[in-house]
Amino acid sequence: MIVNTSFNVRGEPIVCTPEDAYRCFMRSEMDYLVVGNFLMDRREQPVPADDADWRKEFKLD
Repeated sequence: MIVNTSFNVRGEPIVCTPEDAYRCFMRSEMDYLVVGNFLMDRREQPVPADDADWRKEFKLD
């Protein structure tokens, strides 16, 4: 399924760059990310050095 919606997690600004998209992707529970001609599978990505829990960084509504 492809969902076209605002791309961000609760409390963060909307994704504006490929770097923002990748960070958001790795901090969420998405399985795949498409950027341009690239399809990224979460299982094939390295574990982020910054594994901060975004739920602790931003106030949830």
